[in-house]
Amino acid sequence: MSIVVTGATGQLGRLTVEALLRRGGPAADIVATGRDTAGIKDLADRGVVTRRADFADPDSLAAAFAGAEKLLLISASIPVDERLAHHCRAIDAALTAGVSLIAYTSMTRADTARTILAGTHRATEEYLRERDAHAVVLRNSWYLENYTDQLPLALQHGTFLGAAGGGRVSAATRADYAEAAAVVLTTEGHTGAFYELGGDQAFTLAELAATASAATGTPIAYSDLPAGAFTQALTGAGVPPELARILADSDLGLGRGELFTDTGDLRRLIGRPTTTLADALAAALR
Repeated sequence: MSIVVTGATGQLGRLTVEALLRRGGPAADIVATGRDTAGIKDLADRGVVTRRADFADPDSLAAAFAGAEKLLLISASIPVDERLAHHCRAIDAALTAGVSLIAYTSMTRADTARTILAGTHRATEEYLRERDAHAVVLRNSWYLENYTDQLPLALQHGTFLGAAGGGRVSAATRADYAEAAAVVLTTEGHTGAFYELGGDQAFTLAELAATASAATGTPIAYSDLPAGAFTQALTGAGVPPELARILADSDLGLGRGELFTDTGDLRRLIGRPTTTLADALAAALR
C-alpha cells in the first residue's frame, strides 16, 4: 500500500510521515512530497520515498502520485486566492492516478463558517463531491502552536493580543492532528466521513493568558482589540499584510464559535486524550 503525503516539507506533513512510520508500515510504502525535496532528504535516508510535488505544476503531481493508493492532501499555505486552484489540480491528479482515498485537511465547521480560510476549504470540499472522489475530510481546528509560538513575545510585553472576544477555540497540537491523519490513512472505514477535530479542552484567549501566567510565573493578560487594530498590530510586528488580515479575520470567526468543536472525534481517532494547553505550554517552555 502506497501512501502519499503532500507538504512533507512543512510541519504537519512531516509529523504525519513520522506518525505513519511509528505505526509500523514499511518506509518504502510512504511517499513524502514537497516542492523542494532537499528539505526531506533525511526521510529518504530512512527509506521513505521522496518526490517533488508542486501544486502549480500538474506534471509534477502526476509523477508524485503515480502508483499511490491513498493521499493526504494538506491544504496549501499559499496566497489564499490561489489555494482552490491548487487543491483542484491535486485532486484531479490523484483521481487520474487511481488513488482510492483522498484525506483532505480542512477547517472546523467549514460548511458554515464565514472566515476567509473557511471559504477556500468549503470550496475544496465541494470540488471533492463534484468529482465524486472517495474522500475523508479532516476538519482541523487551530494549532496549539499558534499560541505557544507567541509565548516569548507575550512574556516580553505581558500580553496576548487578539480579536476573538470570549470565543472558545478547540486547539490541538500538530502532532495530535498528524496522528489522526495517520490513523485514517492506515485503517479502514473512513471513506465519506467528515471529522470535526479539536482538543478536548477548549479555551478562551483570556484563559490562554491565565494558563500562560500560571505556567511561567509571570503576569500575562489578554488584550482584546477590534479586528482593524489587531491587523495593524500584526503588521507592525512584521507579519505580512495578507496574513495579518487572515489572522484577524480568523479571530473574528473564533469569536463566533467557528473554531470550536466538542465532537470528541480527535480523541477517538488517536485513542487517547488530546494534549492540553498546559502541557503544550510546559513543552514550549522546556
